[in-house]
Amino acid sequence: MPKMGESIMEATILSWLKKEGDHIEADESVLEVATDKVDTEVPTTYAGVLSEILAKEGDVVPVGEPIAIISTNGENSASSNGAVTKEATPEKATEPVAAEQETAPVASTTQPTALASTEKPPAGRFYSPLVLNIARQENISMVELESMPGTGKDQRVTKKDILAYLKNRGTAATTEPAATQQTPKPGSAIATAAPTKPSTPAISVSANTGDEIIEMDRMRKMIAERMVESKHTSPHVTSFVEADVTGIVKWRDKVKNEFQARENEKLTFTPIFLEAVVQAIKDYPMINISVDGDKIIKRKSINVGMAVALPTGNLIVPVIHNTDQYNLVGLVKKVNDLAARARDNKLLPDELAGGTFTISNVGSFGNVMGTPIIMQPQVGILALGAIVKKPAVIETPEGDLIGIRHKMFLSHSYDHRVVDGALGGMLVRRVADYLEQFDINRTI
Repeated sequence: MPKMGESIMEATILSWLKKEGDHIEADESVLEVATDKVDTEVPTTYAGVLSEILAKEGDVVPVGEPIAIISTNGENSASSNGAVTKEATPEKATEPVAAEQETAPVASTTQPTALASTEKPPAGRFYSPLVLNIARQENISMVELESMPGTGKDQRVTKKDILAYLKNRGTAATTEPAATQQTPKPGSAIATAAPTKPSTPAISVSANTGDEIIEMDRMRKMIAERMVESKHTSPHVTSFVEADVTGIVKWRDKVKNEFQARENEKLTFTPIFLEAVVQAIKDYPMINISVDGDKIIKRKSINVGMAVALPTGNLIVPVIHNTDQYNLVGLVKKVNDLAARARDNKLLPDELAGGTFTISNVGSFGNVMGTPIIMQPQVGILALGAIVKKPAVIETPEGDLIGIRHKMFLSHSYDHRVVDGALGGMLVRRVADYLEQFDINRTI
């Protein structure tokens, strides 16, 4: 299993594109895998014959573990290499080591709670470090863990099993005596853990005659979980500003054809908006932060994510790392590249991680404004409304006039735990100022 990003420690095999005995070329895709960030195809670095498949569809495999054997000399080496490979892959490979993003049900920047107990599971049943960490964080006793049904190989308890158990059990319940519970220490990871989500009663929904029941796909389930988690984590506040972007509209109309002929790239409004957002973040760096318990992490890099609607109706947010280091031409090419590969499901896992602020162009759907939900662990997200022609008062040396202007609403949602109305409002106002002061004589 190849390493597909700094924070990716495991991947789920979705499907094998080749069968045992098939000849494969170098760089040819052999299987499709899914991480917690993206689905992607995995190419082989060698040409040869796919002698043996070691991991089945649906298996969760840690990075670095063998998943297949390729014979590069035309001979079937499965018998010799396979034995060594399987001996070197203990049973615990079916339960991966936890990735940083998957150490708790709620997405946050807090580190996983250290194992405070020396209690070991009884012999005969394997528990991954991830499962044991979650069990101790949620005060699940070993007796409970032993009685928990598992859907993994040999009935092992997986992350999915323990999270489903917690959902039914309720986070407030515990069967461990108080004396065995871990006491938080000042400065420890458990002291800065994310607050427990309030329990909400399950709502019973019945289907009526003629209704269609549609199963959520994996990405939609992930989006649903993260949106609910974000609302539970951050108290959302939204500030609105209307910006006059007449100068930008006229400038783009003037240069877009020449730019496309020269660069073979479409000049959209998004890179221009991104440039203004980055300038505003530099003016107000305390919007480029994350919250870790009662600590604030001030980010050095400005990594802006941009929401992209997929053909399936789902949403994905690729990230432009070090956005402030691109000029406008570079931003145009980066935006177009990420958007195209997002729609073709060809993004790399690292291109979906590390964002420090996000923009969402709701105007592309004809919406004039929105109240977007924050991408955790960020503290701000800016919705860009549709550009609409409006009658407006224009101030001139000769007096006020009524004219037709191109205007748009900017909607800034921010985390009120650490961003007050003054900072949240000034940030979006500054973005509007940069857009309104755009140099219409600029060359690109």
